[in-house]
Amino acid sequence: MSLSLHTASVPVFVRSLEALSAILDKAAAHCVAKKIDPAVLGATRLIPDMFALSRQVQIACDFAKNGAARLAGDEAPKYDDTEKTIEELKGRIERTVAFVKGLEPSAVDAGAGREIVFPVGPNQMKMPGEAYLLHFVMPNFHFHLCMAYAILRQAGIDIGKRDFMGAVPDLRPA
Repeated sequence: MSLSLHTASVPVFVRSLEALSAILDKAAAHCVAKKIDPAVLGATRLIPDMFALSRQVQIACDFAKNGAARLAGDEAPKYDDTEKTIEELKGRIERTVAFVKGLEPSAVDAGAGREIVFPVGPNQMKMPGEAYLLHFVMPNFHFHLCMAYAILRQAGIDIGKRDFMGAVPDLRPA
């Protein structure tokens, strides 16, 4: 059995973004318990030259929706990147999950052999669809998820690897 691009991407995006949303719930509870303004948490970064939590979440969502849409030959929704609060970030995640879930699996799979053109900074780049997903979209998506997790962990949120992983499908004792 071969692995389809849809199977390798959309369920991973959904599971990972839902796990991130659950982590943000823990962050919100932490803010209430410690009397921290949640907007402060959204502006938190690991070091000064890295993006803050809000931007890390925005970019992770962008890689999921834009990557899947390009593979499907569809137009991704445009978001304004104005989210600052935990609830706003959770809303962005929810919209992203709904969008990627709505893509036709066969349309995503059809992107495997197509050349995908995409922006990288001011430049336009191109790659075959399969390489685009495996060597550009997925590593970038996971990088920004990891940075969001690391920011929250560093800020004292009680989260661990299981929180990051989320609900792993088909996981059962041997």
